[in-house]
Amino acid sequence: MDQIKPRKAFASAKQVAELAGVSRSAVSRTFTPGASVSDETRQRVIQASEKLGYHVNHLARGLLRKSTGIVCLIVADSDTPYMSRMVRTLARHLQEAGKVAMVIDTTGPSENVEHALRQTLNYRADATVVLSGTPAHSIIRTCLDNGQRLILINRDDRLAGPYNLSLDNRLAGRTAFEAFMKAGCRRLAVVTSDAGTPSLLAREEAYVETARKAGMTVAVARNGRTSYEAGAAGARALLAGPDRPDAAFCVTDLIACGFMDAARHEFGLSVPDELSVIGFDDIEQASWLSYRLTSFSPPVEELAAAVVDLATMGEAAAEDAPSSRFLEASLVWRDTVRENGA
Repeated sequence: MDQIKPRKAFASAKQVAELAGVSRSAVSRTFTPGASVSDETRQRVIQASEKLGYHVNHLARGLLRKSTGIVCLIVADSDTPYMSRMVRTLARHLQEAGKVAMVIDTTGPSENVEHALRQTLNYRADATVVLSGTPAHSIIRTCLDNGQRLILINRDDRLAGPYNLSLDNRLAGRTAFEAFMKAGCRRLAVVTSDAGTPSLLAREEAYVETARKAGMTVAVARNGRTSYEAGAAGARALLAGPDRPDAAFCVTDLIACGFMDAARHEFGLSVPDELSVIGFDDIEQASWLSYRLTSFSPPVEELAAAVVDLATMGEAAAEDAPSSRFLEASLVWRDTVRENGA
């Protein structure tokens, strides 16, 4: 059987020009969108390129015009359903816009975010999207001074300089409370993690504050990572006693899935007859028959489109663009909240 031997080195534009019998600039114009080149020259260059295995070095071209086409995505917990969906959607939108997404995972200590931002400077990224962690003001200033365009996702802290795109997490917390009230629930709980990110805290705090204004208290279960296990641990903490809640707002769907499984299988409770549950993220699993979870659905496509607009717009447009924008997560009704207090 014949074996394909790997090339020892990439072909150069000079070699393509020599084989095609054209100038070096003709090769460059052939692969530059909108550049003037005759059909005959174009065909000769393309045929020579295919024969030699030549590929345009877009990174080198980008460095010459101070635009690499790279957009870095700084993420943590990329294995979770929501973050995986967010990264996949962002990467698709960026590719459609002619950009290359570079994903840097910062799972672990918060210092990893600062290190990741410094890496983006080394790669001369056109823009960096931070989906996790709180960058230090010093490194943000360093990035901005070096021409880096920063886009912060779901950061409730307003740092001067970067663009901020956030979900209205406080609105979700208030809406969850109102949904439980309409369902006739009166013993409320919130199930969350120890992550303490601005988005999770905003959901929890708005939910608790709204309940207190109505003269009600909320039991809080807070455990570990933002995970399925955190939800199961929350159920064990809240449901073992005699004053167990009849409604729980879980700050993510993954937590809600763990909470419901423990409630059903370890405590024998019926959802929603004995326990109503609302989640957040509208992950794929939320629609599965085992859960049919009522959940807040973030506008992921709209968020990704907004990121691409900010990452690709010219300098003049960037200066006029608003520094912050809130997007609303709509409540998707399924089967985990009682109807009309029944």
